[in-house]
Amino acid sequence: MRRKTKLIHGGMPFDPHTGAVSVPIYQVSTYKQEDIGVHKGYEYSRTGNPTRHALEQSIAALEEGTRGFAFGSGMAAIHAVFMLLHAGDHIILTDDVYGGTYRIVTRVLNGLGIASTFVDTTDLAEIDQAVLPNTKAIFVETPTNPLLKVTDIAAVSSLAKSKGLLFIVDNTFSTPYWQTPLALGADIVLHSATKYIDGHSDVVAGLAVVGDEKLGEELHFIQNATGGVLGPQDAWLLMRGMKTLGLRMEAHEANARELVAYLLDHPAVQTIHYPGLAGHPQHELAKKQARGFGGIISFDVGSAEKASDMIRKLNYFTLAESLGAVESLISVPARMTHASIPQERRAQLGITDGLIRVSVGIEDSEDLLEDLEQSLK
Repeated sequence: MRRKTKLIHGGMPFDPHTGAVSVPIYQVSTYKQEDIGVHKGYEYSRTGNPTRHALEQSIAALEEGTRGFAFGSGMAAIHAVFMLLHAGDHIILTDDVYGGTYRIVTRVLNGLGIASTFVDTTDLAEIDQAVLPNTKAIFVETPTNPLLKVTDIAAVSSLAKSKGLLFIVDNTFSTPYWQTPLALGADIVLHSATKYIDGHSDVVAGLAVVGDEKLGEELHFIQNATGGVLGPQDAWLLMRGMKTLGLRMEAHEANARELVAYLLDHPAVQTIHYPGLAGHPQHELAKKQARGFGGIISFDVGSAEKASDMIRKLNYFTLAESLGAVESLISVPARMTHASIPQERRAQLGITDGLIRVSVGIEDSEDLLEDLEQSLK
């Protein structure tokens, strides 16, 4: 089954109870039991809900995993996966992860006795050197947010397996349409489904997929025990959004390529980050492990003042925290999504005050280019 077909027919394409081609919103908290402990697969909606189950089946099929899990936010999904660790454990993470991931690791996990080390995961030697006797997992975001660095998933998987470590990949930017980390050796894949999976700025959700049944049982226990599950209405909206994911991802990338080509030659732009550029440090790797380069670009205009001035002039780029929607969204990571990361740390990573991140939408590219042109004057 090819990818666009799988988006429509993969997982659970219709309701097994009624035959409805759109799985209904089962707005229910509990279920009638035929006898004590005898039921039709559902007993309480925190443990399982038919609408959420259909979504979880769909994302598992798309990511080529064995079991999927839907949570109330991307951070809830990340938190649940981190709960597979215990006090005294150590985790290695990509250095320029999303600010929310950095915050939960440094201010929540560390407080629970779980140590962490942030490294440049594009360098396998750095990961290897960071492994300690108590290291239990490697967490990779690829491409990264906001510098779009690309990590070799297969190579890190080999390293993780050789040392008996859990390997977790945040696949939010690429989505399963462009990249399937489980097929490259990851153990768990994560998504902020608020972004591309939904694609319409109307849902906050998180997804996780595992490749191993035993790991799936452990994660389901945590999901049920901690209770951060996704509601049925949001699950239904995600399933509706997923059906057009392929069409949207292709349109996002087509527009992103045009914007990158324009920005490359603009005197106001100092640096530009996009894996689709031949000059990107991991361009060949991105071509090898993904089917596309995505719709996120970031570029530096030199200062916070210039970034603010440019953004105030825009008409078709919405200043907002999120990404992955049909409308083009723009942000300044240092003052928005990554503000929770200390300034010194941001400077080390290259997340400057003049760095602008653009989530390119599916508008007419001519309008977006004209808008950029007038704002950069």
